[in-house]
Amino acid sequence: MRCRRHGLPTAAAAALAVLAVVAILTAPGRAQAPVTLDDLAAAVVRIKAHIDPDGRTVPNLGLEREGSGVVIGSDGLILTIGYLMVEAHAAEVATNDGRTVAAEVVGYDHETGFGLLKAQAPLGLRPMALGKSAGLAEKDPALVVSFGGPGMVAPVRVAARREFAGSWEYLLEDAIFTSPPHPAWSGAALINREGRLVGIGSLIVADTSGKGEGGPGNMFVPIDRLAPILADLIAEGRSSAPPRPWLGLTTEEAAGRLVVARVAAGGPAEKAGVAKGDVVVGVGGETASGLADFYRKVWALGAAGTVVPLDLLRGEAPRRVEVPSANRLDHLKLKSTF
Repeated sequence: MRCRRHGLPTAAAAALAVLAVVAILTAPGRAQAPVTLDDLAAAVVRIKAHIDPDGRTVPNLGLEREGSGVVIGSDGLILTIGYLMVEAHAAEVATNDGRTVAAEVVGYDHETGFGLLKAQAPLGLRPMALGKSAGLAEKDPALVVSFGGPGMVAPVRVAARREFAGSWEYLLEDAIFTSPPHPAWSGAALINREGRLVGIGSLIVADTSGKGEGGPGNMFVPIDRLAPILADLIAEGRSSAPPRPWLGLTTEEAAGRLVVARVAAGGPAEKAGVAKGDVVVGVGGETASGLADFYRKVWALGAAGTVVPLDLLRGEAPRRVEVPSANRLDHLKLKSTF
């Protein structure tokens, strides 16, 4: 998958962005913040990653990936969404003024979805200050900034704060959903009214409400999830917390059922005999009420390595499959990067 940047209508977008920055950063009762539109736009760089040809993520995400990243350190530390750079053997960043600099892959965290890189030469850019995503509420104004300069700054509002369960064994308790959708969401910065980073762009969604009641928008990973793991990612490339059990399943909710859409090649579920089309009923005799509940039941069993008793339907025949779980990071091709 190549994450392409689609330009907003330049003149209109630039005008809206300037008005939005002024409105947000000079809100009533708030002192003028010492940050400019150019500062915000310059701190968001383009990321291009070249992936290990033998990488496990290549079939779904591709060999070359592009998106945005946010400079968060004066030493060139860059925060992005992890799927852009996981299993990369080489990477580079480009600034809005046309410079291209090689980058080192620093770390990746599957549970949050964050990825870190570091420019290998000085960027000379003002890092973006980190804010508190917990303070961002539904209907609050914000800005989305992707690589490409002030013309890629767009005003949004927070459409929802809610749980998000992804089909790839991924769960965020308090994801941020914004509207209208930004066309270049991958790794984009979500900025609050104080001009601080409060989220990193992950997805475009058709329904921000999750209930069939909302319009299209984007999902952002809250920046508050970074602080507990940042030192570990910089030092070791991964979190030091006990890894969750990973099964190697892509599971989708369809007509009230949890249907296995894909089984990772060489992953624990494939080795245990789980197949595409199987229906997940529950875990260890306890029925799963949905995707998030399924994940919580699996993770409650212990750390990676624990045996997960999956209750399945194949056709209409019930069966129990014992899956020795694994650490997903050990399954990926990460040794060439960190």
